[in-house]
Amino acid sequence: MATANLTGVKNYDYGIEKIFDKAQDFLPINGTDYVELYVGNAKQAAHFYKTAFGFQSLAYSGLETGNREFCSYVLSQDKIRLVLTTPYKADSEISEHIRKHGDGVKFIALWVDDATKAFEETVARGATVVMSPEKLADSDGTVVRSAIKTYGDTVHMFVERKDYKGIFLPGFEKWTSEYNPIPTGLKFIDHMVGNVELGKMNEWAAFYANTMGFANLITFDDKDISTRFTALMSKVMTNGNGRIKFPINEPAEGVKKSQIEEYLDFYGGAGCQHIAVATDDIVFTISEMRSRGVEFLYVPGTYYDTVGERVGEIAEDLAILKSLGIMVDRDEDGYLLQIFTKPVEDRPTLFFEIIQRKGAKSFGKGNFQALFESIEAEQARRGTL
Repeated sequence: MATANLTGVKNYDYGIEKIFDKAQDFLPINGTDYVELYVGNAKQAAHFYKTAFGFQSLAYSGLETGNREFCSYVLSQDKIRLVLTTPYKADSEISEHIRKHGDGVKFIALWVDDATKAFEETVARGATVVMSPEKLADSDGTVVRSAIKTYGDTVHMFVERKDYKGIFLPGFEKWTSEYNPIPTGLKFIDHMVGNVELGKMNEWAAFYANTMGFANLITFDDKDISTRFTALMSKVMTNGNGRIKFPINEPAEGVKKSQIEEYLDFYGGAGCQHIAVATDDIVFTISEMRSRGVEFLYVPGTYYDTVGERVGEIAEDLAILKSLGIMVDRDEDGYLLQIFTKPVEDRPTLFFEIIQRKGAKSFGKGNFQALFESIEAEQARRGTL
């Protein structure tokens, strides 16, 4: 297996096979199984994600299914499964998580063929145990799950479901709803970004390299991601087949408080900053989401004055992209289109990125300046810059 680049040297070779020896990948991951958020009111949050993002009702666990501790609503859109969980009791661990963090990502569940082996391999390499392998069974078969700790209170759940034919997991029943707005074209999770404390980025990059067998795909320093006020640094970690990508951000020294510091303050520590979801038609997706009330970061009109010179010819109408606030960037493999929502709750913490890749394997470095200026404008409005 290739040794992860943890020295700060940038690696712009995006060919996964060139940086990662898949033959020695001790933790094969098939993809993201689900993302679970602990939220203050799961029923209302589910309505929001259905209405605004176009998710569909999938499964439910709660009082009606015999679950006396919490309720969970499972939403789906193409390959994305979002689980929204709320506790019934004020003194529960889930309640404490919500009190401290507000609504936020608790579990990033990874789909594996063998959850027991994934657990044993990572724990043997130093992972902190959250849940030893357990079997969940019902008339539709058996699911095996195990879990390890990552940054902050975030947990990686390994999910093995090859012997299960049910709707989601044992303990869940099909959630039938008469209200299912049409999907907005979201396909799968492209990457998920973690914000960690100053000085912790290399520590968590090393965790993903040494404990989970990931490799460093690319590194950004404070010269890449900065304005005259704030800056951050980031390492993008990827698994062997490239289906899982976790950028890890930490704040860098700046004149004012960076978006990472703002997140850490309001979230109460390290956590998942944003979820990037892919679409095959970003113009349709953003048009739909805007019409449903989703708020996006404002991109200054002057940004589009130089896009043509910077990215060259693209298939999309630049005037339409400008009207929707969609940004464009290019690398040696193609180009990408991306846009970022404002935080989806009152605390300025979790937000979403919508991305369409036209061959590009990078993360929109050419858009960083405009993006950060837009984020800083929002921080200034909140009085947190």
